Amino acid sequence: MKTFLTQFFTWWNGQTLGTRLFTWRKGERIGQDEFGNIYYRTRGGAKDPALGHERRWVIYKGVAEGSMVPPGWHGWLHHRTDIAPSQENYTPREWEQPHQGNLTGSAAAYRPKGSIVGAGQAASGKDYQAWTP
Repeated sequence: MKTFLTQFFTWWNGQTLGTRLFTWRKGERIGQDEFGNIYYRTRGGAKDPALGHERRWVIYKGVAEGSMVPPGWHGWLHHRTDIAPSQENYTPREWEQPHQGNLTGSAAAYRPKGSIVGAGQAASGKDYQAWTP
């Protein structure tokens, strides 16, 4: 019941009721990424007459945050490539780091030395000198 009410009244928690019905009627599951997001396209790759190409979409696991889409899936969603990452054998290079979403506004956000909200620093303001002309 809670899931139904969440889908009915919010759009930022995964999928709405309308998206669930559209996905059930016209969607074809293509794959899932390491964050649990599920990717779909129109069934059979049918072209949407309004768009002129197949429709592709993602249903986020949890909060709908666009920065949580990895680069390979982002390219597929935006029609930069026709092959979905789940359909190819991709191995990252040794210098590549794993994808991270945007951490701004969270406790893990980057805070440089001297920031008033820096980790483990008091907001004393002793290291600040005002500029005078």
